[in-house]
Amino acid sequence: MTPNYWLLKTEPDVFSYDDLLRSPKQTSMWEGVRNYQARNFLREMKAGDKVLVYHSSCKPPGVVGVGEVTREAYPDPTQFDDKSPYFDEKSSRDEPRWSVVDVKAVRKLARFVTLQEVKEAPELADMKLVQRGNRLSVTPITKAEFGTITALGEPHD
Repeated sequence: MTPNYWLLKTEPDVFSYDDLLRSPKQTSMWEGVRNYQARNFLREMKAGDKVLVYHSSCKPPGVVGVGEVTREAYPDPTQFDDKSPYFDEKSSRDEPRWSVVDVKAVRKLARFVTLQEVKEAPELADMKLVQRGNRLSVTPITKAEFGTITALGEPHD
């Protein structure tokens, strides 16, 4: 089966790509998504799908690394933990509102690819990331967009 491609945003002061690299087996649950459309994208992910990890809410924002989905969507356990910032009192174990996937680090890009560079690349003009008003933390991307960004991050002499 052909993998799908995704962009996952994270705030590096909360959870960075380096944190993912330090995680056991360089794999972590991708928790805290609290937007229904982004959650639905998580639920579409399949094991083996490729992801770009994007650092947001920092200067400059941009793509820092590549990952892979290793476990498909399951209920986000933090929604049931009243000590978690992601607790949701309206969610129940019988009908959980929120989902997570597990993501494994594949490689940190040799060079950070800034949002500005993404915006300036003509072949990325239709990417959801650069569309006005798109603030989703999980978005599908095309194989070509994935390839363009990873090429920008892995310059060849």
